[in-house]
This record gives sequence, structure tokens and C-alpha cells, in this order.
Amino acid sequence: MSDRVREIFGFFQMEVFGIALWIYLASFGAILFGFIAKRITTALFHRLKVASKRTKFPLDDVIFEALCRPAEWAVMLAGLYVAVAILPLPKDPVDIERFVFAGMTGLSVGLVIWFATRLVDGLARIWEVRAAQTETKLDDQLVPIVRRSSKVFLFIIGVVLVLQNMGYSVGSLLAGMGIGGVAVAMASKDTVANLFGSLVVFLDKPFQIGDWIEMGSTEGTVEEVGLRTTRIRTFANSLITVPNAMFTTTSINNWSRMKKRRIKMTVGVTYSTPPDRLDELVQGIRQLIVDNDDLHHDFFLVNFDNFGSSSLDVFIYCFTTTTSWGQFLQVKQDLMLEIMRLVERMELSFAFPTQSIHVESLPGEPPALSRQRPH
Repeated sequence: MSDRVREIFGFFQMEVFGIALWIYLASFGAILFGFIAKRITTALFHRLKVASKRTKFPLDDVIFEALCRPAEWAVMLAGLYVAVAILPLPKDPVDIERFVFAGMTGLSVGLVIWFATRLVDGLARIWEVRAAQTETKLDDQLVPIVRRSSKVFLFIIGVVLVLQNMGYSVGSLLAGMGIGGVAVAMASKDTVANLFGSLVVFLDKPFQIGDWIEMGSTEGTVEEVGLRTTRIRTFANSLITVPNAMFTTTSINNWSRMKKRRIKMTVGVTYSTPPDRLDELVQGIRQLIVDNDDLHHDFFLVNFDNFGSSSLDVFIYCFTTTTSWGQFLQVKQDLMLEIMRLVERMELSFAFPTQSIHVESLPGEPPALSRQRPH
């Protein structure tokens, strides 16, 4: 029996490329263990996520969701790390062992950064839900900016850590970046201007997400405010990307901030209208405005305003209680129809452009007919 055991142990002591066979088997076992551990970790986190959904706190859901995928790959990477550690990798003439372990460390850092970015996304989703429940829209605008800024920051930290573990001098790298900072600043002056523009949006609050704004030839609804650009959905359903630097130099007309909408029009009746009847018409239109609950009654104007070229003009100036464009058009339409009915009840007539032409004579006209024409 002892000879058989020695024979088996001797078999595993056989060397392949200068490495004992049992070392290959141990390395393969570590890799296999990593794959099995990945499956176990997947099942474990599935149960943890189901259990976390039964709690009232959303934070544990976010943590388990963010940790699930990175943890699965982390245990598999751990098995691979053990497998590589078991194998005697050559160090001469090239230090392959140092290179492999530096790569493994970089992958580990990448997994940590991956978990952090997933956690940022989960926390941002919680913030979005809570921001939607508040009256102000400032927090709605901050959510995407904080999310992106955090991801960029984590990416930079990850790159620095990977470079440091690979043996590069991060201090020298940062010093080199400082020397070239002036050139970078000159090249990125537009980016800096856009960043200041985003600060103007957040500090002065000229508009918020969902507002209807007009800026130069651009008009539409604000969909997203970023660090560099703002996206505006036009009424033609196209998407315009506006650099934030424009907000520091261009006037912004925020139609959503209107407290009321203005109706301004002129109604012209014929010159055959007697003065008393015209005064009755003015009083009647004023009463229509007073009786309309969709119009403001604190200030409005209805006056005989002008002797037009072909009409007696009545000026109407009032405001609707609604700021919605569709409702405003409906209220304006109702008012104009009531004015038409009032003019019809009073048996008056709307004026339209007319011209009087006086003919002195016609070619070939008999003199007797020309003398009969009134002059």
C-alpha cells in the first residue's frame, strides 16, 4: 500500500516545463473554486436582494444591487489570484510575476470603482424620487450633475491608483500636468465658460427643468441641465443642445414664470355706428370681461381708441387667469365669440377695408352723361 501511495505522490511530483504537476492541479483547483464561488455568490445575493425588498429602507436595496455584480467577479478574481500565486512565474529576464500581480491589482481597483459607480447610480435614483416630491426643481437639476461629477471623480481616482500600482510616479505625473496646465486652460476656455454658465443657472435660477423658455432663436422646454450644456426640446420635437456659456451673455425669456397671459386686440365697427351705440358696445364688452371668471378683473381696458381708415376702433386689453397656452387660446376664443354675439344683438356691423373711387370721366363717354355725374 505504501508503495502505491509513493507511486501516486511520485506521479504528482513529475515536472512539466520545470513545474511540478501538483502545482498545476492546485492552480486549476483555485480557478475552479473561483467559478463555483461566483455561482454561490450570485445565489446568495439573489436571496439578500429579495430579503432587502421587504424592509422599509431603500438604502439596503441600493447597496445589495450595487454590490451584487462586482462581488461575483471579485470572488472569481480571488480564485484567479490564488492560482497565479501558486504558479512560480519567471522573474528573469522579464519580471512576469510583477506584471501579472500589477494587472490583478488594477482589476481589483476596477471592481471597487465599479461598485462605487453603481452605488452612486442607486443613491441618485433615491435622490430623484425624493426630489420629485419637493416643490423646488433645483434638486432635480442637481441630481444628474452630481451623478456625473461623482463618476468622473471615481474614474480619475481609479486611474491614479492603477498607475501607482503599476510603478508610475503619480507625483511626477501631477507635476507634469501642472506644467501643461496653462496650455490646457487656454485650450479649454470654452469649457470653463460653460462651467460658469452652469453656476449662473444654479445660483440665479433663470429657469428650471420643465420650464418653457425662449433665448434668441431657441424656444422650447428645458429637459436637462448639465455642467457643460443644456438640452431644450423644441415644439417641433427636436432637441437643441445649448452651451451654458450663452446663459451669461444672452437674455432669457421664461414663459413658464408668467403669472397671467395678456389678450390685446382691436375691434372695428363701421362709421355708420352712432356715438351712443358705440358707447353701449364699449360698456357691453366691459361687462363681458367682468362676467368671465377666466379673466382677471383687477385691471383691464376697453375704450374707443381710434378713427381708423375704414373703422371705428375699440381697444381691448385684459389678462387671463391661466398661463397654459392651450387654455389661454380657448379663453380668448370664447371672448371673441361673445363679442361677435354682442355686435350681432346690437345690430351693428364689423368694418372691413373699403375704398371710394371718384371717376371724372370714362373714355368715349358722351358729354351729356358726363354733365349728369355729380361732382
